[in-house]
Amino acid sequence: MILPPVRDPRFTTLRRGGSLTDTDHHLLAQWAAECAEHVLPLFEAAQPDDPRPRAAIAAVRAWTRGEITMTASRTAGGHAMGAARDLRGAPRHAAYAAGQAAVVAHVAAHELGAAAYAIKAARAAVPDEKGVPGEEARRRECAWQRSRLPEAIRYLVLDDQRLRNDLCWSVFDV
Repeated sequence: MILPPVRDPRFTTLRRGGSLTDTDHHLLAQWAAECAEHVLPLFEAAQPDDPRPRAAIAAVRAWTRGEITMTASRTAGGHAMGAARDLRGAPRHAAYAAGQAAVVAHVAAHELGAAAYAIKAARAAVPDEKGVPGEEARRRECAWQRSRLPEAIRYLVLDDQRLRNDLCWSVFDV
Protein backbone atom coordinates (compact mmCIF):
# COMPACT_ATOMS: atom_id res chain seq x y z
CA MET A 1 0.00 0.00 0.00
CA ILE A 2 1.62 3.21 -1.15
CA LEU A 3 -1.13 5.59 -0.03
CA PRO A 4 -1.14 6.89 3.55
CA PRO A 5 -4.13 6.22 5.80
CA VAL A 6 -4.86 9.96 5.90
CA ARG A 7 -4.84 11.76 2.57
CA ASP A 8 -2.53 14.71 2.13
CA PRO A 9 -4.73 17.69 1.11
CA ARG A 10 -1.93 18.90 -1.17
CA PHE A 11 -2.87 15.98 -3.47
CA THR A 12 -6.60 16.69 -3.39
CA THR A 13 -7.90 19.09 -6.03
CA LEU A 14 -9.31 22.48 -5.13
CA ARG A 15 -12.82 21.44 -6.20
CA ARG A 16 -12.70 18.58 -3.68
CA GLY A 17 -11.50 20.74 -0.80
CA GLY A 18 -7.74 20.36 -1.20
CA SER A 19 -5.09 22.69 -2.53
CA LEU A 20 -4.01 20.96 -5.77
CA THR A 21 -4.60 22.98 -8.92
CA ASP A 22 -5.57 21.29 -12.17
CA THR A 23 -2.29 22.50 -13.69
CA ASP A 24 -0.23 20.85 -10.97
CA HIS A 25 -2.38 17.70 -11.13
CA HIS A 26 -1.56 17.47 -14.83
CA LEU A 27 2.14 18.04 -14.14
CA LEU A 28 2.09 15.20 -11.59
CA ALA A 29 0.43 12.94 -14.17
CA GLN A 30 2.90 13.88 -16.89
CA TRP A 31 5.86 13.25 -14.59
CA ALA A 32 4.42 9.90 -13.49
CA ALA A 33 3.97 8.93 -17.15
CA GLU A 34 7.57 9.87 -17.88
CA CYS A 35 8.80 7.77 -14.94
CA ALA A 36 6.78 4.76 -16.14
CA GLU A 37 7.79 5.16 -19.76
CA HIS A 38 11.46 5.22 -18.78
CA VAL A 39 11.25 1.58 -17.61
CA LEU A 40 8.56 0.39 -20.03
CA PRO A 41 11.13 -1.42 -22.21
CA LEU A 42 11.66 -3.84 -19.30
CA PHE A 43 8.03 -4.92 -19.63
CA GLU A 44 7.93 -4.88 -23.41
CA ALA A 45 11.05 -7.07 -23.66
CA ALA A 46 9.21 -9.74 -21.67
CA GLN A 47 5.72 -9.20 -23.15
CA PRO A 48 6.16 -7.62 -26.59
CA ASP A 49 2.59 -8.37 -27.66
CA ASP A 50 0.86 -6.85 -24.63
CA PRO A 51 -0.05 -3.19 -25.29
CA ARG A 52 -1.75 -2.48 -21.95
CA PRO A 53 1.05 -0.66 -20.07
CA ARG A 54 1.93 1.51 -23.07
CA ALA A 55 -1.77 2.25 -23.57
CA ALA A 56 -2.06 3.30 -19.91
CA ILE A 57 0.77 5.80 -20.29
CA ALA A 58 -0.82 7.15 -23.46
CA ALA A 59 -4.17 7.39 -21.67
CA VAL A 60 -2.93 9.53 -18.80
CA ARG A 61 -1.17 11.81 -21.25
CA ALA A 62 -4.42 12.09 -23.22
CA TRP A 63 -6.22 12.91 -19.96
CA THR A 64 -3.81 15.80 -19.28
CA ARG A 65 -4.67 17.19 -22.72
CA GLY A 66 -8.41 16.89 -22.07
CA GLU A 67 -8.85 14.23 -24.75
CA ILE A 68 -10.25 11.49 -22.50
CA THR A 69 -12.03 11.31 -19.16
CA MET A 70 -10.51 10.52 -15.81
CA THR A 71 -12.48 7.27 -15.83
CA ALA A 72 -10.95 6.18 -19.13
CA SER A 73 -7.44 6.83 -17.82
CA ARG A 74 -8.19 5.03 -14.55
CA THR A 75 -9.57 2.05 -16.50
CA ALA A 76 -6.43 1.90 -18.66
CA GLY A 77 -4.39 1.91 -15.45
CA GLY A 78 -6.30 -1.09 -14.16
CA HIS A 79 -5.62 -2.95 -17.39
CA ALA A 80 -1.88 -2.19 -17.12
CA MET A 81 -1.84 -3.52 -13.58
CA GLY A 82 -3.63 -6.62 -14.86
CA ALA A 83 -0.73 -7.12 -17.27
CA ALA A 84 1.61 -7.27 -14.27
CA ARG A 85 -0.19 -9.94 -12.28
CA ASP A 86 1.36 -13.07 -13.82
CA LEU A 87 4.86 -11.60 -14.07
CA ARG A 88 7.77 -11.27 -11.66
CA GLY A 89 10.68 -8.89 -11.27
CA ALA A 90 11.40 -5.93 -13.51
CA PRO A 91 8.62 -6.56 -16.08
CA ARG A 92 6.02 -6.76 -13.31
CA HIS A 93 7.20 -3.56 -11.63
CA ALA A 94 7.33 -1.73 -14.97
CA ALA A 95 3.72 -2.68 -15.74
CA TYR A 96 2.65 -1.54 -12.27
CA ALA A 97 4.48 1.77 -12.83
CA ALA A 98 2.41 2.32 -15.99
CA GLY A 99 -0.80 1.43 -14.17
CA GLN A 100 0.00 3.76 -11.30
CA ALA A 101 0.77 6.58 -13.74
CA ALA A 102 -2.62 6.21 -15.41
CA VAL A 103 -4.54 6.30 -12.14
CA VAL A 104 -2.95 9.65 -11.20
CA ALA A 105 -5.88 11.08 -13.16
CA HIS A 106 -8.13 9.72 -10.43
CA VAL A 107 -5.93 10.13 -7.32
CA ALA A 108 -2.97 12.48 -7.72
CA ALA A 109 -1.01 10.79 -4.92
CA HIS A 110 -0.45 7.77 -7.17
CA GLU A 111 2.34 9.80 -8.75
CA LEU A 112 4.67 8.34 -6.15
CA GLY A 113 3.48 4.82 -6.96
CA ALA A 114 4.52 5.25 -10.58
CA ALA A 115 7.93 6.54 -9.52
CA ALA A 116 8.47 3.88 -6.84
CA TYR A 117 7.52 0.99 -9.13
CA ALA A 118 9.78 2.40 -11.85
CA ILE A 119 12.67 2.45 -9.39
CA LYS A 120 11.85 -1.11 -8.32
CA ALA A 121 11.86 -2.15 -11.99
CA ALA A 122 15.26 -0.54 -12.61
CA ARG A 123 16.68 -2.16 -9.48
CA ALA A 124 15.27 -5.61 -10.33
CA ALA A 125 16.71 -5.45 -13.85
CA VAL A 126 20.27 -5.46 -12.51
CA PRO A 127 21.92 -8.63 -11.21
CA ASP A 128 23.02 -8.85 -7.58
CA GLU A 129 26.06 -6.75 -6.78
CA LYS A 130 27.80 -7.58 -3.51
CA GLY A 131 24.60 -9.00 -2.07
CA VAL A 132 22.59 -5.84 -2.73
CA PRO A 133 20.47 -6.13 -5.89
CA GLY A 134 20.73 -3.13 -8.14
CA GLU A 135 21.46 -0.47 -5.53
CA GLU A 136 23.37 1.68 -8.00
CA ALA A 137 20.55 1.26 -10.53
CA ARG A 138 18.06 2.33 -7.84
CA ARG A 139 20.05 5.47 -7.07
CA ARG A 140 20.48 6.31 -10.76
CA GLU A 141 16.76 5.89 -11.49
CA CYS A 142 15.80 8.03 -8.50
CA ALA A 143 18.24 10.75 -9.58
CA TRP A 144 16.96 10.58 -13.18
CA GLN A 145 13.37 10.94 -11.99
CA ARG A 146 14.24 13.92 -9.81
CA SER A 147 16.04 15.57 -12.72
CA ARG A 148 12.79 15.35 -14.72
CA LEU A 149 10.61 17.02 -12.08
CA PRO A 150 9.01 20.26 -13.27
CA GLU A 151 9.97 23.13 -10.97
CA ALA A 152 6.31 23.88 -10.16
CA ILE A 153 5.85 20.50 -8.43
CA ARG A 154 9.43 19.76 -7.38
CA TYR A 155 9.05 20.62 -3.70
CA LEU A 156 5.69 18.85 -3.47
CA VAL A 157 7.05 15.58 -4.89
CA LEU A 158 10.30 15.65 -2.94
CA ASP A 159 8.41 16.29 0.29
CA ASP A 160 5.99 13.50 -0.61
CA GLN A 161 8.93 11.17 -1.16
CA ARG A 162 10.28 12.08 2.26
CA LEU A 163 6.93 11.53 3.95
CA ARG A 164 5.99 8.28 2.18
CA ASN A 165 9.40 6.71 1.62
CA ASP A 166 8.70 3.96 4.18
CA LEU A 167 5.40 3.11 2.46
CA CYS A 168 7.22 2.96 -0.88
CA TRP A 169 9.82 0.33 0.05
CA SER A 170 12.40 3.02 0.93
CA VAL A 171 13.27 3.41 -2.75
CA PHE A 172 13.69 7.18 -2.44
CA ASP A 173 16.63 6.97 0.00
CA VAL A 174 19.66 8.73 -1.44
